[in-house]
Amino acid sequence: MIDLYYWGTPNGHKISIALEEMQLAYQVHPINILKNDQFDPEYLKISPNNKIPAIVDHDSFDGEPIAIFESGAILQYLGRKTRQFYPSAERERIEVEQWLMWQMGGFGPMLGQNHHFSKFAPERLEYPTKRYQDETKRLYGVLDTQLSNKDFVAGAGRGAYSIADMAIFPWMCRYDWQGIDLNDYPHAKTYFERIQARPAVQKALQIEV
Repeated sequence: MIDLYYWGTPNGHKISIALEEMQLAYQVHPINILKNDQFDPEYLKISPNNKIPAIVDHDSFDGEPIAIFESGAILQYLGRKTRQFYPSAERERIEVEQWLMWQMGGFGPMLGQNHHFSKFAPERLEYPTKRYQDETKRLYGVLDTQLSNKDFVAGAGRGAYSIADMAIFPWMCRYDWQGIDLNDYPHAKTYFERIQARPAVQKALQIEV
């Protein structure tokens, strides 16, 4: 059994999607970030950076429970654990990891800043708002180009669904917050619709907390 410490954010959805896709048994423990649950001392023992998501796997590789924080690290762990959606061949694994790190280092943080300055900041400041909206558009352009001849971001030929796609997709779900018209990125739009239609993804997005 895996304990999932979760709130319904893009980063939280990454892990609920992975758990559903990999058909792993899990129990949801809500961490209400609107009430600062992430700063609870007991939660900090699991996630010292006071962020969600985190997991505790009670059936780990050595038989002892293991706590893991940071969504990218969790995805890699689950991929290794199940041998699903994360290739073992070095060249294929590197390609998946490149796009996973692209999401972790750019597509998530930049879109997150866009959300903040475009939607939540108490003052509407022109410079940071434009900066992060422009960077969001650039990143969608990178994604659209990568998908111009592929169904998924990594893998030979048309690509293969992987943990990198599970990381990217949830951030696309809030394209309206980001000032993005998916029609401007036709390959990314088709990709979004393809992943959105997966039953495991639909189930993961419907978790109530």
